[in-house]
Amino acid sequence: MSPAASPSVEAELTDPWVALEPGADPAERARTLRRAYETFTAAGTVPKPVRAVVADSWRRSARAGVGPDGTASVELADGDLGAYRAEHPLARVMPLFRELMGTFAADGEHLLAVCDAHGRLLWVEGHASTRRQADRMNFVPGARWSETAVGTNAPGTAVAVDRPVQVFAAEHFIRQVQPWTCAAAPVHDPRTGRVLGAVDITGGDGLAHPHSLGFVQAVARAAESHLALLAPPGPAEDTHELSALGRDEALLLTDGRTVRLSRRHSEILVLLARHPEGLTGDELLCALYEDESVTPVTLRAELARLRRLLGPGLLASRPYRLTVPVESDLGIVERRLAAGAVGAAATAYTGPLLPASQAPAVARIRRRLADGLRTALIVRRDPDLLADWAHAPWGEDDLDVWQALAAVRPTATVRSRLAALESELAVAPARMPR
Repeated sequence: MSPAASPSVEAELTDPWVALEPGADPAERARTLRRAYETFTAAGTVPKPVRAVVADSWRRSARAGVGPDGTASVELADGDLGAYRAEHPLARVMPLFRELMGTFAADGEHLLAVCDAHGRLLWVEGHASTRRQADRMNFVPGARWSETAVGTNAPGTAVAVDRPVQVFAAEHFIRQVQPWTCAAAPVHDPRTGRVLGAVDITGGDGLAHPHSLGFVQAVARAAESHLALLAPPGPAEDTHELSALGRDEALLLTDGRTVRLSRRHSEILVLLARHPEGLTGDELLCALYEDESVTPVTLRAELARLRRLLGPGLLASRPYRLTVPVESDLGIVERRLAAGAVGAAATAYTGPLLPASQAPAVARIRRRLADGLRTALIVRRDPDLLADWAHAPWGEDDLDVWQALAAVRPTATVRSRLAALESELAVAPARMPR
């Protein structure tokens, strides 16, 4: 071997994301990992042979309260699963995943799996007998395979660390998963860089090779390239989209240009987008103004200014209505929530609707949407979704959500924050003037 070749070979042999070096004995490696795993579960220490990525994942799993004898829970089934998958961005590249990996999975007695950004399995396909074996550990569509749910595993760890990763034998945190080997790579939104989920190949010891990790990484990159091609290069001329969540002044994308709306115009557009049939002047007046002394003349002046801003033909009157469909981020969250796709709804929810608005109808919509979503999160008991809400500006003082989070993820940080909140609420009445 020439000296010039040595560095690349050395890099391959010491790749921290690969579970088994070429030429290593899988059986011996599995025995070594099993002893290390038992040491960790008994004493909490990680012996030297365990890879750093696995050691870190074991510690995260233990902190999340995952038990060695746990099992995955199925969170989405039937119609809920179908509705969630239909709207998920990775649905657009499933044909590509099947084309690139389907035959490999079927012929090699492996499984092709795709999860969302929270580690929830959306599709599991492949060899029939392997699927039946995987069913027994709930490696099925709709099941939660995040690290916080079942500990170290390739799809869950890949989305947790945002890196391609291979997990072999007793590197898995749950004992019933330890006969398996898997390799997964995250898939990103090509426009935003956000993790959409991960693509995974799962099977036996035959997958414990650097090639399987390189394979899923290449498939993930192909999927990202395909998503980039599917996305329009810029706003379409006939696109009309309204963004009103988490901002006091809405943005309207119309005819290829972005218009920043005033607070009042934002309120009007939100209401008209929700009522394509239109609203009368009296209905808009009641919806927008608490002060009953505000006259119809004031409203007509606002609508005239809005019509000039939007351009000709978009805003009609008698009744006041939009002449083209306007998609809003509010509508997207409402539809996903109604379909039971709670995770997708939470992802699309970027904050309260026009938070500074005091328009009566807008305040009611804002309150109804937030209450509906937080209630769904509490019922779903998803630790990642609850944590996202609790750590957002609108959820940092939400006692009910923090209590729900503490029940499913009782870490020291969560318990401390919950105790502080409960203390604040207990003291608050005493500070109020009598």
